[in-house]
Amino acid sequence: MAISPPSDLVLDVVKAADPDSMMAARDKLRTASASNQAAVLTASNDGFASMLGSTGSDTMKAGLGNAHHGSTEKIPETYRKFEASILSTFFKEMMPKDSEAVYGKGTAGDFWKGMMAEQMADSVSKQGGLGIAQQVFQQALNKQKLEAPTATPDQKNHDMALNMITDIERRALISPQTGTDKTDNDAA
Repeated sequence: MAISPPSDLVLDVVKAADPDSMMAARDKLRTASASNQAAVLTASNDGFASMLGSTGSDTMKAGLGNAHHGSTEKIPETYRKFEASILSTFFKEMMPKDSEAVYGKGTAGDFWKGMMAEQMADSVSKQGGLGIAQQVFQQALNKQKLEAPTATPDQKNHDMALNMITDIERRALISPQTGTDKTDNDAA
């Protein structure tokens, strides 16, 4: 005895269901899928950075990634963290305001939303960021170079120092009583 099911039982059930309840069920499945994917990323310790990819990603193609053009110096961590804090603010403002289903309600929802923005910003800044850290670091280096004293004195300063030394030597050799040179008195 063989069973001959209709063409597609699941599709027939979905067609017979109420459209509102079908949409609610679809949203729950998407939420569960997103939660599952977040749990997998957290467990593998990849996080948002794995979603960016290392090379050839959309951010790299758009010119937003790894903005270290022409600099051979490594940017210190403090500048990268500064850029991450700026990016965190950007990301938090770009996130949807009515996201209670994803992040939760009230203060806890705001907290989780902020944490998500921080993690995204940190990952983007580690991948090269938007170039804010590079620009601030370059400005700090330029300021430091301008404030540094010159190691080699110019000719004018050298000549002035020699004249001062010669003048001091003359004063030391002149006798205070006669106003004549001490070497003349010694010869007489």
